[in-house]
Amino acid sequence: MTSTLTPQPVERAQPARTGAVARRRTRVLALPEARWAAAATVLFLLALPLQLTGAPAWTWGPLYALSYVTGGWEPGWEGLKALKDRTLDVDLLMVVAALGAAAIGQVMDGALLIVIFATSGALEALATARTADSVRGLLDLAPATATRLGPDGGEQAVAVEELTVGDIVLVRPGERVGADGRVLDGASEVDQATITGEPLPVPKERGDEVFAGTLNGTGALRVRVERDASDSVIARIVRMVQEASETKAPTQLFIEKVEQRYSLGMVAATLAVFLVPLAFGAQLTDALLRAMTFMIVASPCAVVLATMPPLLSAIANAGRHGVLVKSAVVMERLGQVDAVALDKTGTLTEGSPQVTDVRPLPGSGLDEGELLTLAAAAERPSEHPLARAVVDAARERGLDLPDARDFTSAPGVGVTAVVGGRTVAVGAPARLLDAAEGTAVKPEEFGPTAAELEESGRTAVLVVVDGTPAGLLGIADRLRPDAAATVASLARLTGSAPVLLTGDNPRAAAHLAAEAGIDDVRAGLLPQDKLDAVRELESAGRKVLVVGDGVNDAPALAAAHTGIAMGRAGSDLALETADAVVVRDELAAVPATVALSRRARRLVVQNLVIAGVFIAGLVVWDLAGDLPLPLGVAGHEGSTVLVGLNGLRLLREGAWQRAAAGESS
Repeated sequence: MTSTLTPQPVERAQPARTGAVARRRTRVLALPEARWAAAATVLFLLALPLQLTGAPAWTWGPLYALSYVTGGWEPGWEGLKALKDRTLDVDLLMVVAALGAAAIGQVMDGALLIVIFATSGALEALATARTADSVRGLLDLAPATATRLGPDGGEQAVAVEELTVGDIVLVRPGERVGADGRVLDGASEVDQATITGEPLPVPKERGDEVFAGTLNGTGALRVRVERDASDSVIARIVRMVQEASETKAPTQLFIEKVEQRYSLGMVAATLAVFLVPLAFGAQLTDALLRAMTFMIVASPCAVVLATMPPLLSAIANAGRHGVLVKSAVVMERLGQVDAVALDKTGTLTEGSPQVTDVRPLPGSGLDEGELLTLAAAAERPSEHPLARAVVDAARERGLDLPDARDFTSAPGVGVTAVVGGRTVAVGAPARLLDAAEGTAVKPEEFGPTAAELEESGRTAVLVVVDGTPAGLLGIADRLRPDAAATVASLARLTGSAPVLLTGDNPRAAAHLAAEAGIDDVRAGLLPQDKLDAVRELESAGRKVLVVGDGVNDAPALAAAHTGIAMGRAGSDLALETADAVVVRDELAAVPATVALSRRARRLVVQNLVIAGVFIAGLVVWDLAGDLPLPLGVAGHEGSTVLVGLNGLRLLREGAWQRAAAGESS
């Protein structure tokens, strides 16, 4: 037993950070945009039934007016500031159109437009705030303090920010590593899934690298610090997510790409419709009425609704089937992807180790059930993930586990216990062999079977009974049942097979990729490597969809054209950074959502054509003839209703079923 396990008197220094503050998610109503949007919506919903039931105007008129103020002042103010910078913001145009509608008696239409835009702004602000919360919360993975060892072996608790390169720190069992460094002494197994995504703890001994924020197992480690806290892998992940989010090209809906020209053209045309007849002697009232009619029939309300209902209907339909798409922009972008990068652990796989093989050795006298019973009984007191997998496998088979005595656990080696009067050792073959040096254990007795399991991507676990190898267990992270079908669907939708990006070892990654039907495998990747792989694909002109679930996937999710997180075991950072979340953890929902997005995009184009035809016809009628205001409003509202109903087709269950069946074209 190493000296690191010997307790030393600890000098408790006052850390720079006193008391860890629990990370809090930004509440919706903590955002002013959300409060104003909520107020506008409530006022609108109070006024609408009063108006529809024929109540006096004095009962609903002030409510609509307050809805205009609460929902419209902020986009209006932002639009005025943009106008100062010589740009015409579509939000300002919407406010003007809403006020114009109110001026000629269409108060409800204008209020509805205000509510739509206020709600959209609130959702955008909430998404931004939640992402910032998660990026800050990632830093909580690293402990606030670490135990620094002095030259005389004395211990001192210091803030991790005070650690410098060359310091020696002690990491006790169950603690998180305080800094990136290299093991000087001790042996343990470290869970570094937050960094690499590997599902199983990694054995660490002298000379091995460890990362800040990873979780130590049952052994104690003495670690030399090799990076400052500001340059640790965790800190770099935070910076990569922030930089990727900031440098990601601004996303816009299709109609917003022409908003400047449309807005300027509409304003200029409205002024011309008012001023030109006035200059030729028309009456002020007639000229104003014609101009207001023009503003109503040419206003982009129908165009906005042409775009939003299909996308919002697709979002609602996906939500009913367990996929949370965070905005209409995301739903539109999902249909544009032409390349897919998949994480392995927790995405293609179930994310937890499972016993896949039980191999009694010839001459052991044990069958599969007896071998598994002995191994599970010995492993039951252990908290190691592999031990839990063995015990779970025995319980699934209905095996009765006898009590174990004299249980001992050697970090990085395995466990030993007495089961039914027999001494049972369970652990890694090579390490058990080293520990049993000088005994009758011979590698040739189990070597070929262990090699076969490891070549097939399994982790081999040796079971030794009374000093004699009795059998091996194969343990692996099991592929999701729908993984192969999902990979095939994504390949069909995008025209190219997905890429596998994983921090796991190349052998396990290659075996699993072959099962899933993936040829392009990139293994042993750190978060920066995954980010570089995504940027490499995008530099080739691809629009990349990244599907992942861990902290190590967050930079790639942020940088990708679109990111989807698996929800069941997804980290907070991955869930907030991603553009969509598969809440039910069904991988097959990913291609279905992409296909649904493509259907929504086609309906958007249809609706824009319908809206354009109506607007053009009404505008020509108003300019070339004498379009009565009620008829203009009816035509405008009719086109709005028509495109809205067309977009609502994606709410039907059949739309999801066709998307899930791969009917995207």
